[in-house]
Amino acid sequence: MDKEQKELKKFLEQQLEWVKDQTRILGQIDTKLHQMKSLAVYAAEHDLPEYDINELNTRINRLKKEVHMLERQMHGTVH
Repeated sequence: MDKEQKELKKFLEQQLEWVKDQTRILGQIDTKLHQMKSLAVYAAEHDLPEYDINELNTRINRLKKEVHMLERQMHGTVH
């Protein structure tokens, strides 16, 4: 394998690792979004006291922050 082929192979391996990282992050985002949806659907389908609504909102906002953090992580690893 000549130098050019080795460099290409290294580049492609790096790209593969980047794609794997992006896929992992997207999976985490997807999971958190599904959790948020489940909480919102639960709140919509039940007549909850204000305390429980506030608790659900807190959980949803925490998940929202985690999603934003993952999005920043995803965009911070541009190749």
